[in-house]
Amino acid sequence: MVRTPLTDEQRDRGKALGQILRAARGPRPAAAVAAEAGISLDTLRKIERGAIAVPAFYTVASLARVLDLDLTDLAKKLDEFDRTIPESAAS
Repeated sequence: MVRTPLTDEQRDRGKALGQILRAARGPRPAAAVAAEAGISLDTLRKIERGAIAVPAFYTVASLARVLDLDLTDLAKKLDEFDRTIPESAAS
């Protein structure tokens, strides 16, 4: 199966998601968070740096649970990010 390449906006949104998750993790060790979320440390690191721009919903939900993030609040933060993209960049 051939995947459609991600747009710049999708990559930027993935980086924003990663920054939010990294900030929520705070001083907790990445390995501990990954283990509790049931994902590999490598996957968590890739999400946090935006290398996995569109992680699976259940991965995000598991991380949100471990990091005590409300999924609705997380979605609102990402919507705020979307609204900060200049119109010229969105077209």
